Amino acid sequence: MIRVVLPQLLRTLAATQREIELDVAAPVTIESVLDVVEACYPVLRGTIRDIETKKRRAFVRFFACEEDLSHGPIDQPLPELVVAGVEPLIVLGAIAGG
Repeated sequence: MIRVVLPQLLRTLAATQREIELDVAAPVTIESVLDVVEACYPVLRGTIRDIETKKRRAFVRFFACEEDLSHGPIDQPLPELVVAGVEPLIVLGAIAGG
């Protein structure tokens, strides 16, 4: 099971807990995890990534094992600790302002 931590706004929208567990088929990538998140929580389609281009939204970041994975390819395999369910994939809403 893959563990995914969602930010408060998305948790509220999806009416779910802080951390969700998902069954994701190999290879486990950001893209495959988001496919399952959107299948399980259709209300989140278009909130984390664009529906058509599949690019992440500008103020959304992905972290795992203390690494920022936001700018890497979304089809790159996630770290083994995430695949094993030891560490979560964290979806974080970035904050901007002046």
